[in-house]
Amino acid sequence: MALPPPRELWLLRHGIAEERRPDQEDAARVLTSAGRRRTAAVLERLVAAGLQADRLISSPLPRARQTAELAIQAGLAGRLELAEALAPGGDPRSLLAHGWPAPIRRLLLVGHEPELGDLAAWLIGAPAAAIRLRKAGLAVLRLPPAAPAPASASLRLLLTPRQLLAGARSGG
Repeated sequence: MALPPPRELWLLRHGIAEERRPDQEDAARVLTSAGRRRTAAVLERLVAAGLQADRLISSPLPRARQTAELAIQAGLAGRLELAEALAPGGDPRSLLAHGWPAPIRRLLLVGHEPELGDLAAWLIGAPAAAIRLRKAGLAVLRLPPAAPAPASASLRLLLTPRQLLAGARSGG
């Protein structure tokens, strides 16, 4: 019997957002114009490297949703789904708790810190707070065929926007 193809979980933190202000709810913050440009450049670089997700799920908060929309515009994924589990204080593990949808090979989650980093740490068996994603940073994990569990995944990539964009500037 053939083994199922490897599955990948991509974790993308939202881009640079407005600074926190006392007169604005944190949940209302949006990407800055510089955040939009940098995030779009990162996503274009990922697409140029041949990456494409089969499914994209995002936090419903504006800064994450805008990041996910930029991912779709760049061609990294086809459509956007929203999930409260990816909002700050949510539990993104709940999205993986019932197994992995069969036709999905690459799942992209767009959200916030510390939730995304803690999810990655949990999946590879590292302590909470061991992994932190920069704004517009990406983690790629390889998952087992069975439902993800603690220490069941391997961390394949942990990239900062600077690393991704440096390759584009140097022509490599």
